[in-house]
Amino acid sequence: MTAVTVSRPLAPPPLPERCSGLRTAQLFQDAPLLLDCGQAVSDVRVAYHTYGTPSDHAVLVLHALTGTSAVHEWWPDFLGEDRPLDPGRDYIVCANVLGGCAGTTGPADLPRLNGEDVPLTLRDMARVGRALLEHLGVRRVSVIGASMGGMLAYAWLLECPDLVDRAVVIGAPTRHSPWAIGLNTAARSAIRAAPGGEGLKVARQIAMLSYRSPESFDRTQAGWGRCRPGAPDITTYLEHQGEKLAARFCERTYLALTGAMDRFQPTDAELRSIGVPVLAVGISSDVLYPPAEVRTGVGLLPRGRYLELESVHGHDAFLMDPQALPNWVTDFLRG
Repeated sequence: MTAVTVSRPLAPPPLPERCSGLRTAQLFQDAPLLLDCGQAVSDVRVAYHTYGTPSDHAVLVLHALTGTSAVHEWWPDFLGEDRPLDPGRDYIVCANVLGGCAGTTGPADLPRLNGEDVPLTLRDMARVGRALLEHLGVRRVSVIGASMGGMLAYAWLLECPDLVDRAVVIGAPTRHSPWAIGLNTAARSAIRAAPGGEGLKVARQIAMLSYRSPESFDRTQAGWGRCRPGAPDITTYLEHQGEKLAARFCERTYLALTGAMDRFQPTDAELRSIGVPVLAVGISSDVLYPPAEVRTGVGLLPRGRYLELESVHGHDAFLMDPQALPNWVTDFLRG
């Protein structure tokens, strides 16, 4: 008899100590949220995790485009004792953004406008986050975000300047460039051309090419046939990434969030009005948000500081090759 191996899904990592687990708050029940598009929305559901002991000061973590509020699952290098996000020292809050698909009110739950999903902005997301902090009794925050989360950190600095005492922005510009908008446009076009999941797979493949660098792929995906006979490793890698995202993500969320990123276009005058300390970290091989773009943006801020992470792994280096980054963030957050 031939033995048959049955593959089972991997169990999620255990919850760390001092983690609340996934919780949900129902906000804007007494007064509606007014979106930037002019649409009023009530009963907004927000899914969130907290770590540490509740306090009126928190470290607010802002997740990337396809991230969730479960920081322990996607940023283990940053969460834990003597790390930048230390639950023994800080009260840490992370919420899935408005328009997300990990428990927070998403496009299917929002009213439609002119027959289309309502357009969201990063400032809308910041206003929802502010309401969550009020619900939790938090009055001041230090903010840390990478990629879309870094752009959202700038939205927090502009929308909620009275709440933020400092911010860390990793691998993110102050506004989306034509290059970044073009990549998102191509991804959204793929989703609209092939709804039902196939387009989302292609969108993810487009994104993954921008998240790494040529040298990174030369080092990690240069072979042939390791995963499928006769196929280049880069092909099977991209196909695998597309399949994984399509299994857990919502294409309407992808459209909503990338659109919100593209619409974030603060003026130089607005950026110069940010008065708190901001640390911006560029990544040397980032082709999505080149380091010069990150450096130029934070240079407009009166108290902006720039550091650069040297890595061949492109935009995703903040996840896969952080090196000294946790130490930089720890030192900055501790003032």
